[in-house]
Amino acid sequence: MEQPQAACKTTGYRELMAEPLKNQYGADVPRAIAGMISNVDQSFNSERFVRDALDGYDELALMPRGKKIAQALRRHLPDDYPRAMAILLDSLDQPHDRDPNLSLASFLYLPHTMFVAQYGLAHFETSMRAQHALTQRFTAEFSIRPFLEHHPEATLRQLNDWAADPSAHVRRLVSEGTRPRLPWAPRLRQFQADPTPVLALLERLKDDPELYVRRSVANNLNDIGKDHPEVLASTARAWLKNAPAGRAWIVGHALRSAVKRGEGAALEVLGFGEKVQVAVGHIQISPGTAVMGGSVRIGFELTSTHTRRQRVLVDLAVHYVKASGQASVKVFKLKTLELAPGQTTELAKTLSLKEMSTRKHYPGLHRVDVILNGEPQRLGAFELLKDR
Repeated sequence: MEQPQAACKTTGYRELMAEPLKNQYGADVPRAIAGMISNVDQSFNSERFVRDALDGYDELALMPRGKKIAQALRRHLPDDYPRAMAILLDSLDQPHDRDPNLSLASFLYLPHTMFVAQYGLAHFETSMRAQHALTQRFTAEFSIRPFLEHHPEATLRQLNDWAADPSAHVRRLVSEGTRPRLPWAPRLRQFQADPTPVLALLERLKDDPELYVRRSVANNLNDIGKDHPEVLASTARAWLKNAPAGRAWIVGHALRSAVKRGEGAALEVLGFGEKVQVAVGHIQISPGTAVMGGSVRIGFELTSTHTRRQRVLVDLAVHYVKASGQASVKVFKLKTLELAPGQTTELAKTLSLKEMSTRKHYPGLHRVDVILNGEPQRLGAFELLKDR
């Protein structure tokens, strides 16, 4: 079972950066932190801390707000980092007035992790204890990365120990914090060049009982595949041998980007390496001229022309027009088929043309392809207009 706090960790960070959610991270955050610290340290000047943290706060986005609070903590806690960290850790479970049902409820501890990342590099053991505690309340996937860069061997040893931790949050940190291409974080160039240390950690987590952890393992392996497709394919092949269902799911999820890129080795691992023999017919793209805010239905038939059964992985590729007029391809998973000789099947997908936080639509001719076992074949196109 995934933990309640997992929601904030797996929510898309684009969504977390959205303006309405920023407004959930208002002046009540430094005030709550001030109250928690005051409960364990009577010398803490809450009024000055809050005034300092809120100076220029309204103009800042979500993550800079967390950094601003961390900087204020540095100025108002003891100069000695271990003493300051001890106070912060003692305050973690103190009562506060923040609504626990807010989307950003666990982001109350964002400044604490930023404090560790900015000021704790010279105090390895203290910072590791802090991140072990903090990742069980928020996530230390960002704050662990400076330690991987500046203390790689010691941090990897610590993560290896944490791979067997009783807490799923801590085990997830092992995989999520070592992702070479973690979204909204600087890349870990050393692991992009050589993912061997990361793979050793993932090996220990590949059969974790929590989907929460296994999803992170899959995402890490997916990251590795973008720089080392051969390593992804060989790891996936090895993991599939006598694989329980949970590990098989990791492999499929880890290969998703490679499959969308049409990489032959990845397709072969999943049993789709053979070139398909099918005829594509009865193509319908309706309406042929669409307007923003509407939708387009793409339908077609596949008929097997093979003399024996064949497995077919069907994806749909839409070449979305960008602001520059160039195209950017988005691949949608469609269906996995087992086609008998001469068998025909109908497939369709409806595309929403409404504005999304992750995609902005622009007028122009949008090409549409079907991808069969990694091989694209043109279906047609639709014209997108601002309005009629």
